[in-house]
Amino acid sequence: MPRAQSPVSVVIPTHSEHRLPRLVRVVQAVREQSPPPAEIIVVVDHNPHLHRLVRRELPDVTVLDNRLPRGVSGNRNTGARHAVTPVVVFLDDDVIAQPGWLAGLCEPLADPAVVGTGGGIAPDWETLRPTWLPDEFLWTVGVSRTGPSTGTVRVRNVWSASMAVRRDAFEAVQGFRTDFGKVGDRARPEDTEFCLRLTRHAGGHWVHVSDAVVVHPVPAERATLRAFLHRCVAEGRGKVAMARLLDGGAFGGRDHSGPSLDAERGYLLRTLPRAVLRGLAGSLGGRGAQPALRAGAVLLGATAAGVGALVELASPAGAPPVPPTPVDPDRIGADR
Repeated sequence: MPRAQSPVSVVIPTHSEHRLPRLVRVVQAVREQSPPPAEIIVVVDHNPHLHRLVRRELPDVTVLDNRLPRGVSGNRNTGARHAVTPVVVFLDDDVIAQPGWLAGLCEPLADPAVVGTGGGIAPDWETLRPTWLPDEFLWTVGVSRTGPSTGTVRVRNVWSASMAVRRDAFEAVQGFRTDFGKVGDRARPEDTEFCLRLTRHAGGHWVHVSDAVVVHPVPAERATLRAFLHRCVAEGRGKVAMARLLDGGAFGGRDHSGPSLDAERGYLLRTLPRAVLRGLAGSLGGRGAQPALRAGAVLLGATAAGVGALVELASPAGAPPVPPTPVDPDRIGADR
């Protein structure tokens, strides 16, 4: 007797042959969820060879070509617009869902005021975690948690590495922006922009479900000070670019107080100073050099993000980006 299925579709974007072995593991972990999703959709980003490989390795999943501009935003939009279930779940092609992930991620959606959810992202370090890396900057390696879960909390935004959203709300805002996101080395917070734009349009709120866990690999090259600083600079640039999109003139003139960055201001003015003081107090209190090293990393990371923000502010805003482009569903269905 077949297992009951969740009324959700899981969309997994992918782009590189090197990630195919990991993608196979990702799909298997999704299949093992209880209950499993109604459909698993893998979207390949402008890579015909990889498309053929995925179809061969995963013959029982839906495999689509991204017909939108290259990048993860177009990949996700293609998959979501193919889905017919009331809930669409996005999952990165290198994160392994843990038991209970899918059910936990979707449970808060029983409340009609919840427009979407995100899950906890735990690290799988290739090497040991750097002693200098503070908890407040774990986002630089794609991790949202390291310790025990903290339940479900209301948040401004979640990460698209593990995200569930109501399909009707997704369609109402035409999904992720394909002109703002991650392509190659360019990193912009397209998931944060999407969450804010959707909330403004549809109302409701997002929640973070710490118990809905995926495990994210952290390769050795991402756990270096160089990579840390590069990521912080990119974040500073990306958040200013996001505010330009969402707040209009807030970053086009002298007013740099757009509401989209309220959370970032709280992070800079409250969270990070507390982290520095805690680190210095820890070292002065006899806990060795590690707390002071982490305090120093907080200062370095904040400075690097500030440099990125200033670089973006000094760059021309350019013409207003076009809104997300609708896709003909018949074109998507032809890939199935």
